[in-house]
Amino acid sequence: MIDISELSQTSGFPASKLRYYEEVGLIRSVGRRGIKRLYENEVQDRVSLIALAQMGGFSLLEIKQMIGSEGRATLDRSALVEKADELDAKIKRLANLSDGIRHIANCQAENHLDCPRFQRIMKVAITKAERSRQST
Repeated sequence: MIDISELSQTSGFPASKLRYYEEVGLIRSVGRRGIKRLYENEVQDRVSLIALAQMGGFSLLEIKQMIGSEGRATLDRSALVEKADELDAKIKRLANLSDGIRHIANCQAENHLDCPRFQRIMKVAITKAERSRQST
């Protein structure tokens, strides 16, 4: 058994976050030692899995659906592939944005508005903004 302060120390998560994870059903305490919640040692793996999933962009609801609150986690491979595809698309968008910003920063045009590439970047930005507004 491990108490909440030990779990907090080993996981790096504040006790308040661990209590919240318990409240939303991601982890489960098995008792108390005084006023401190007790967890089975396996909860450390669950907390690590939660941290990894959050780094990957999964919401707590998505994580709960994948791992439940107890027992062995069963990961939905299709959901993992879908999330990886989303991350790849985001990386590509961010890389393109970074390239555009670097071009703008290093552009030799006297005025950025005279630069044909800058003009294309602005058109892409407004088109994406319009699409975003229409989809919401």
